[in-house]
Amino acid sequence: MGSGTKFRVAICGAGVGGLTTAVALSQYPDIEVEIFESANKLAEIGAGIGLFPRPWEVIKKLHLEEDLLKATETKPTEGPVASFKRNLMTFHRPDFQNALLRRLPPSYRIHCSKRLQSYTQRQGGPISLLFEDGTKASCDILVGADGLKSAVRRSLLSEKAQWAQSENNWSEAADIAALIEPAWSGTNAYRALIPADRLRARDPHHRVFKQPTQYLGKNGYIIAYPIVRGKMINFVAFKSQHDLEKTKFNDPWVGPADSAEFLSLFKNWEPEVQALLDCVQKPLRWAIHTVKPLGSFVSGNVAILGDAAHAMTPHQGSGAGQAIEDAYILSTVLGHPSTTRATIARALSIYDHIRRPFAQKAQERSRLNGQYFTLNCKEINFDRVAEHELLPKLQVLGQVFTKNWEWAWTTSLGGSVQEATRLLESSS
Repeated sequence: MGSGTKFRVAICGAGVGGLTTAVALSQYPDIEVEIFESANKLAEIGAGIGLFPRPWEVIKKLHLEEDLLKATETKPTEGPVASFKRNLMTFHRPDFQNALLRRLPPSYRIHCSKRLQSYTQRQGGPISLLFEDGTKASCDILVGADGLKSAVRRSLLSEKAQWAQSENNWSEAADIAALIEPAWSGTNAYRALIPADRLRARDPHHRVFKQPTQYLGKNGYIIAYPIVRGKMINFVAFKSQHDLEKTKFNDPWVGPADSAEFLSLFKNWEPEVQALLDCVQKPLRWAIHTVKPLGSFVSGNVAILGDAAHAMTPHQGSGAGQAIEDAYILSTVLGHPSTTRATIARALSIYDHIRRPFAQKAQERSRLNGQYFTLNCKEINFDRVAEHELLPKLQVLGQVFTKNWEWAWTTSLGGSVQEATRLLESSS
């Protein structure tokens, strides 16, 4: 550690949340950053991601807007657009991650093939990291941005469970241990990338060329939007069995879908959907799992963010955005002048205080959207609906899920930044 270094941060995970954290911390030259990624190389493939106005605020603050606008066909707007109340910025995940990578300082080192096995933190000393290949590292702050199956979350919760056991709080220890493994949402997603030229040959005027579009149906829905500067269409179809939520999914979580079975799920849907389905080749089935609501995102000098902390269903398009918001608030509290090696735990507790309630509320709202989009809405009965009743019911449904979703385009991250700063300054 250099003489001018305030502290060293290790980030596990080089996805959207981890890289955004690194870029945000690069604003503070007295903080050293090292990134550890479990994959043997940084991802060059991936599906699409979407950002609503709140995380786009962060993109602008980090001066990433210009680079990212070159990688998308969608443009930010303050007004409504045909399919969404406010504009959803869509990107191919590798394009987004490459824009972040280009902004990292040369001094930041990225290590691939480094899957964390466990960490050990001792009072007043550095955190020791042990990786599955037997290598070790150390840091003053550990950030777990390592996704749904987070090793950092597993170690953090195991540590908390052990503390509870040491105090003979066996019931609390069992409750904490039960939070370690993700839970199946009862929903499977069928994902594919469709070459735009293939769809254009099938339907040259398809609306998805111009705007993100959703199609709703009983126990299922579809979303499609252009990525890679309009060259590809990101396609995701969801099929839900809500009564199986929180049950165990016994098959592989990700794998090839049976094409005939997949097509049969949506065989009676409208012509626009059939045009998309005709263009889907080799879809992948993803069993959508989530992280159960945690009692804390931090422990001592360790913090988790993004999917590691609050993996949610994709029904509000907010998973990546919430990881970006986590990253920005976390970097704000760590970079604040009042945060020193002696006050790291206090700074992380403020991050937890600000971000955990909001992210978990977004997680629950996304879960509810999944019910609304599949016409399983407690407020409206869609069973055996007469044709003349359908439009009024859909209009009411639109009002219900707009109210549940409007936070994404009517609220700002600015209040959270101000509150974090106020708490830091009041405790210094």
